[in-house]
Amino acid sequence: MRRGVAHVGLTTPTRRSAPVPTAKTTTKPPRGAKAALAAPDPVLDQIEADLDALERGAAAWAHVTREQRARLMKALHATVSAVAEEWADTASTSKGLEPGHPLRGEEWLSGPYAVLVAVDAYRATLEKLAADLSPLDGVKTDAAPGGRVRAHVFPQNPVDALLLSGFTGEVWFQPGVTEDEARRTAGLAQLHPTTPGGIGLVLGAGNVTSIPVLDVLYELLAHNRVVILKINPTQDPLLSVFQRALAPLIEPGFLRIVAGGGSVGAALTTNRRVAHVHITGAAATFDAIVWGPGTGGTSSGTAGASARRRRENRPLLKKPITAELGGVSPIIVVPGRWTKADLRFQAEHVATMRLQNSGHNCIAGQVVIVSSDWPQREAFLGELRAAYDRAPERPVWYPRSDEKLDAAASAHPSARWNASRTRVIVEADAASAADLETTEYFSPVLGVVSLRGNGQEFLDAAVEYANERLAGTLGANVLIDPATMDALGDGVERAIADLRYGSIAINAWTAFGFLTPTLTWGAFPGSTPADVESGIGVVHNALLLDRVERSVVRGPFRPFPRSVPLMIRSLSPSRLLGRSRRLSPAKGTVLPKPPWFVTARTGATVSEGFTRFRMDGDWVRLAGTLVQAFRA
Repeated sequence: MRRGVAHVGLTTPTRRSAPVPTAKTTTKPPRGAKAALAAPDPVLDQIEADLDALERGAAAWAHVTREQRARLMKALHATVSAVAEEWADTASTSKGLEPGHPLRGEEWLSGPYAVLVAVDAYRATLEKLAADLSPLDGVKTDAAPGGRVRAHVFPQNPVDALLLSGFTGEVWFQPGVTEDEARRTAGLAQLHPTTPGGIGLVLGAGNVTSIPVLDVLYELLAHNRVVILKINPTQDPLLSVFQRALAPLIEPGFLRIVAGGGSVGAALTTNRRVAHVHITGAAATFDAIVWGPGTGGTSSGTAGASARRRRENRPLLKKPITAELGGVSPIIVVPGRWTKADLRFQAEHVATMRLQNSGHNCIAGQVVIVSSDWPQREAFLGELRAAYDRAPERPVWYPRSDEKLDAAASAHPSARWNASRTRVIVEADAASAADLETTEYFSPVLGVVSLRGNGQEFLDAAVEYANERLAGTLGANVLIDPATMDALGDGVERAIADLRYGSIAINAWTAFGFLTPTLTWGAFPGSTPADVESGIGVVHNALLLDRVERSVVRGPFRPFPRSVPLMIRSLSPSRLLGRSRRLSPAKGTVLPKPPWFVTARTGATVSEGFTRFRMDGDWVRLAGTLVQAFRA
């Protein structure tokens, strides 16, 4: 049985500082109630004024046609583009990345880039629906293992195929969903645009700047809910940027943005006019909202009351809630015969999965699973240690991360630290890996565990270990070379189907799924408020697909130019004939080292260049960006 996510040494939520209700919170009574506040509270008065505006906005939204909603997405593209440079600069500076730092490109990709591609994808979906077409019109669907249907949703156009050459993405529907049902139900609330969804509350994430905006868009389009967005205090420097970027939603009353601490969040979650809550944060925060303060805390009285409410299924929150809550993400390294260049490239890949954004990602890889029988195990781990050290130094900036690093040091005194003691690799055995398996460190702590076996035996054992031992179900990564992929045949697809994760990346990082708006983002289905694991529901999902189970990303094992022999081989008749039976990530690419790698020398320049191309479509400038990409 998979265990829930723990958080190191803290009695309050440790990842993103989403608000937590407390017993001392005061909320404004419903209008018309006899109770009165002791003194006026301007913050709560402003919340009520915002909710007044949103109620009017909800009524207006029901009269906005799908054609007009598509034009609204176009307007958002313009306003986001107008603030993109300030957005990336402000986010970088707030995280301690000064001008000239080689990792500032992260904030271009995970901020304005992610939002720009999302509004473009939503616009395309709305235009199809307005023309009485399914969002899946023109999208290939076929069979996936286990009686599932899957839709091949990336790339959607030649630009996607050029900028992200060699990467593909699929959405797998839940077992039992037919192709006809998938196409017929695509569109969600936009199939009934005049049906109002009320007001939704989004409790924004504190680690990645696009998350609050993307969550707002999904509430509005997937559920017809206008939104009050409460930003995390770590995002306060971006408040003005968000207000200008989202002005086309704010002006007509479809969105309001508020800042503040836990008391503001508590007032909003309990307000009778809020119909739904969505949170990106920690499971402990979710539990405190749903079951009451003290869940997992130090006060035995409040903790006992919360536990009793959970046992009796009497939640304090009386309205629906969805959530994305992170987890412990595995990186399964399937043994094979790798070249020295393969070992180095994939070691840098793994280092990126942990160190991007200084490890403050819900989808950061945390546990590397390798075979103790792999002859190249020590060579790979040596390259991993070197890549971990080689990555540029940066601040560990997220609040209370120092406590998490201290907890790792205490639990693993023989772990290997870098020179500045800001990142650590822990090689653990079964007896010492418990904290790595159940605690989302949300900081630069990378664990390595070893299992016996080779080939399919190892892959199946690694899948079982990830499913049963690691906390959470958000994302899993698999690295496998082309020859081993071919040798295992359909066993690889069967193993992918057996992984119980909402996002799976083969020779890629699941963060690619986060950045791809036509893919879904969220936990594997089946969680409940009483056992929430990595969350409930999905977001992004720009095709507005219903009853999805997971998204699967496939990438190239080798970058250009080492991918060229594989590209030639992939055109052989035997491989072309075999494609109808299964999909292989053993494809080629014309993309060199991806710009999101923490070791990419030109990552900042290329990430900015890719974003600017999404802003203005300037092909001449893109040519210069691509030249820089080949210098990575």
